[in-house]
Amino acid sequence: MWEVSKKENLDRKLIEVCRHFRIPGEYQFCEEIKVGNVNKTYKVTFEGEDPKNPGNMRLKSYIVQSVNTFAFKNPVQVMDNIDKVTEYIHAKDPGRCALHYHHTADRKTYIFDKSGFWRLFNFIPSVTYSATENLQVIRNAGLAFGNFQMLLSDFDASQLHETIPDFHNTIKRYEQMEEQIAIDPVDRVKEVRAEIDWLESVKEQACKLTQLQLDGVLPLRVTHNDTKINNVLFDKDTDEALVVIDLDTVMPGLVGHDFGDAVRFAANFVEEDSLETEKAGVNMEIFRAFAEGFLSKTAKSLTQPELDTLALSCLALTCELATRFLADYIAGDVYFKTNYDEHNLVRARCQIALAKDMLKKMPQMESVIQDCVKKL
Repeated sequence: MWEVSKKENLDRKLIEVCRHFRIPGEYQFCEEIKVGNVNKTYKVTFEGEDPKNPGNMRLKSYIVQSVNTFAFKNPVQVMDNIDKVTEYIHAKDPGRCALHYHHTADRKTYIFDKSGFWRLFNFIPSVTYSATENLQVIRNAGLAFGNFQMLLSDFDASQLHETIPDFHNTIKRYEQMEEQIAIDPVDRVKEVRAEIDWLESVKEQACKLTQLQLDGVLPLRVTHNDTKINNVLFDKDTDEALVVIDLDTVMPGLVGHDFGDAVRFAANFVEEDSLETEKAGVNMEIFRAFAEGFLSKTAKSLTQPELDTLALSCLALTCELATRFLADYIAGDVYFKTNYDEHNLVRARCQIALAKDMLKKMPQMESVIQDCVKKL
């Protein structure tokens, strides 16, 4: 009975949200989409008249999300960034498959009430991949993220809010780790001295991207900042990339942030929290496939310093995440969700093992990037 009541309350709320966004027709059903760990996401289906065939009825689906305002402290700024970027892409290439966030009568892309922060956008029939060794899918993911960069290459990044300050500021991430080491609140530093020493040994290389940006060598661009392969929708029949999704972290950043994080996630031989750290490393076939797709869209618009630091960006983003995992472990696991006592330590060790392999393969990675650029 409680479950029925809970479902009825959810249905009522979703209908209310959809009416705010002026969705026509009669509500039919909803389905919770459980991919993703931050927001609550629902596929909501309505029945209404088909505008292309008057008199005929059709089913049309939408995505409704309740945004996690603990993770995103300034959700209005998040939506302002998303609205500017999606509207710009649509105006620049109106025939392209694109995310469209619906507006309320007063032109807002959200409603904020006592039940939470809600938004609604178009549902795109598609498939996603959490992980794959299909090189064509990887190449197409590179194309998608590269195209996202290209479409926004002439967008003034200063128009966007920095919704998560210093998100990819590797210098600050190291400082945060060092603060926790100095405090050592739960007496764990003695367990992780080897990990600390290694990360400190590569600090200058890991922080080089951030320093080059501070020095004005690397330009700020509009970046996605969460370039996991599961943030691309693919055609279910052809595996063609349709559109990049999950734009909550779109803000000013470096092109290397997007490239490096995508490689860190997709090209590792193991999951980022694998216990088999000895197997962690860069799959060069996947690295090449992603680089080919990404650079086919971006290379002509990137500066030489950006191209020269793409391989390094992979090391930087991997070390950055390692410092975050390790800092959280030292702090007592206060930020990242963990499934067991040493989960953050395992994550940190896996990222360190990947970073070590990246250092060994840096000449190969740089060579692949040069080859990709030469072929254009």
